Amino acid sequence: MWKRWIRGGLLVLSIIFTSFLLYLLMTRTESVSSSNLAKPAILDRADAGIDQFTFMQSRGGAVQWEVRAQRARVFETENRAILDQVQVTLYGKKGRELRLQGDEGTIDTVKRNFVLARHTGLIAVQLEGGYTVYTNHLAWNDASREITTGDPVTLSGNGLEVTGLGLVGKLDKEEFQVLQDVHVEIVQ
Repeated sequence: MWKRWIRGGLLVLSIIFTSFLLYLLMTRTESVSSSNLAKPAILDRADAGIDQFTFMQSRGGAVQWEVRAQRARVFETENRAILDQVQVTLYGKKGRELRLQGDEGTIDTVKRNFVLARHTGLIAVQLEGGYTVYTNHLAWNDASREITTGDPVTLSGNGLEVTGLGLVGKLDKEEFQVLQDVHVEIVQ
């Protein structure tokens, strides 16, 4: 008789334990959007994390540009680094320099291209000719020495304000082309 009580008790304990495990599995599993999964996954996959990151590109002994970031996550197999709180300095052929700031960026460590973005406010590119380019996203192509964006852009200076969507800019020549929906306003 007492064996029946023990078997019954063990069966009840097994059912309670199984129910508890199922409860834990159901309540501890969260449905998270794929964008929220990407950041922790990226952090886990990084080959190295670097504070006060600096990356310079030079040709013929002259520095062409420099990227500084508060923090970088380096992915050696992908030849890229993801940057936080980024400052970029581009040096022209005549010693001119442009300084840009963004909240985040990505650099291709082989092709030497980078992307810079701001979440709040705009990136301002002040040019020697008196013009300033404003946008929230810029990409630098090192081979062609061009900046591009597909986002809204404003080019202002010397009594003109040009707005539109998308931009291709050759910094060495200070030639810029607004690609779509171009509006020009004369301002005083």
